[in-house]
Amino acid sequence: MTHRRLMPESERPQTPDLDQLIAEYDCWLLDAYGVLLDDAGALPGAVDLLRRLDAAGKPWLVVTNSASRLPETLSHDWAAAGIVIDPARILTSGSLLAGYFAAAGLSGARCLFLGPPESRAYVERAGGQPVQPSPAADTEVVVVADQKQVRWPEDLDDTVSLILRRVDAGRPLHLLLCNPDLIYPVAPGRYGFTAGGIASMLEAVIRERYPTRKLGFTRLGKPYPPLFERARERLGSGRLLMVGDQLGTDIQGAVHTGIDSLLVCTGLAPRGDPADWPVRPTWVLPSLAD
Repeated sequence: MTHRRLMPESERPQTPDLDQLIAEYDCWLLDAYGVLLDDAGALPGAVDLLRRLDAAGKPWLVVTNSASRLPETLSHDWAAAGIVIDPARILTSGSLLAGYFAAAGLSGARCLFLGPPESRAYVERAGGQPVQPSPAADTEVVVVADQKQVRWPEDLDDTVSLILRRVDAGRPLHLLLCNPDLIYPVAPGRYGFTAGGIASMLEAVIRERYPTRKLGFTRLGKPYPPLFERARERLGSGRLLMVGDQLGTDIQGAVHTGIDSLLVCTGLAPRGDPADWPVRPTWVLPSLAD
């Protein structure tokens, strides 16, 4: 018989009062879907939290793995859903392409992208020349930005063929994944498949064909460091709190970058005893309304 180790009460995430957190933390990072809103509109307590942060003079950013819509589009769409956020306060994973392209000297590089038209705009803003999937496509960069408007399986066939052709020929190749999420919450009890799943399928092919090569996607969004590092740069000094609904992205990313975290049990938050969770948030709340 195996015995599960019970997490001591002192190690369990605590249930705070929001007033306590607003007083304690200087800067706030907020996930979007599952924390502030879902496809049905603003989630309970979200609008009030942003109002209270502004009233307390606490800087905040929405950090999202979105690479299908530009910050100005997200701002417009969220306003229609009942939550007003200035585009300057929205940091997307798609916006990190610019920093990668600059660091890698990829200005002007041809870039096959998967995603809708605004994913193309992210590539253009990064300095790349966007190319849509086709049987003859040949680019030195592949960006998996989003699952929207991706043709199944045609675009995936074209993308994996490009990757294998270039690797077989020993030609340079940069693989970039903006959104590492596998799924996202659409509404209570409903979920959607995202870009991270596409990249995982492509990597499975790469591992099978080249078992000794270390080739895979550079992940820009949560839980990987680039998005958190850029957020730190934007907000400046001060004690940060990450508010999210997913252990594997929001909370794990915060833990790995030394940021305290609040898990809100909406969206894709885990169920069950926190002793069974693989990652421990600093705080837990049932929702932003509690």
